[in-house]
Amino acid sequence: MKSSLFEPSNNEITTNEWLSLQNEYMLKARIYPQYDLIAQKGAMVAYQGDVTFAHEGSRDVGQFLKKMMSSDDQPLMRLSGDGEVFLASYKANVHLIQLENDAITINGRNLLAFQSSLQYDLNRVQGAGMLTGGMWNTTIHGVGTAAVVTQGPPVILDCSQQPTFTDMQATIAWSANLRPAVKSSMSAGALIGRGSGEAFQYAFHGPGWVIVQPSELSFPVTA
Repeated sequence: MKSSLFEPSNNEITTNEWLSLQNEYMLKARIYPQYDLIAQKGAMVAYQGDVTFAHEGSRDVGQFLKKMMSSDDQPLMRLSGDGEVFLASYKANVHLIQLENDAITINGRNLLAFQSSLQYDLNRVQGAGMLTGGMWNTTIHGVGTAAVVTQGPPVILDCSQQPTFTDMQATIAWSANLRPAVKSSMSAGALIGRGSGEAFQYAFHGPGWVIVQPSELSFPVTA
């Protein structure tokens, strides 16, 4: 029975899709036996049915060491069972990305969820050693659907025609064939408070694309 206290658009949307949008801020994931979902810890806002939530640890020694080196700030959980789970992250816009043997690199804080059929790993950005703790992101590949979150409507930039530079906090994801470097705009004036405020950027060169959001604010992450 649906409530008559709100607008019809607020009612749950029934669908057979594994991943679907209830609205621009909320993802609905259908969980089946043997078809798990990997999601950002703390992103569950509701669920129905018999669903189990478990910490998603490192799959092997190599990934464990990468997490230790990166101080990875994207804790993940595995959802299994038989039911429906509703996910959201600080009222951020949710977008679905379908991968068909493709690969995409995503800022960990913008990765909301992905089907367990997709493989994932941590990768370090070239030249990030100049930053405290370096800079690591999550690369996912294979066949399946991933959900990312952005603060506002994102824009996809084509890097094929000319070098592209993006604010590190505003950068959401990029095609995994690209190998970004970290570019410094630090000047002597910055040392006395006369810098531009744009000290570091990602630098992308070559065929591919990068997604940026209209915000430089980072999402808080639940540990």
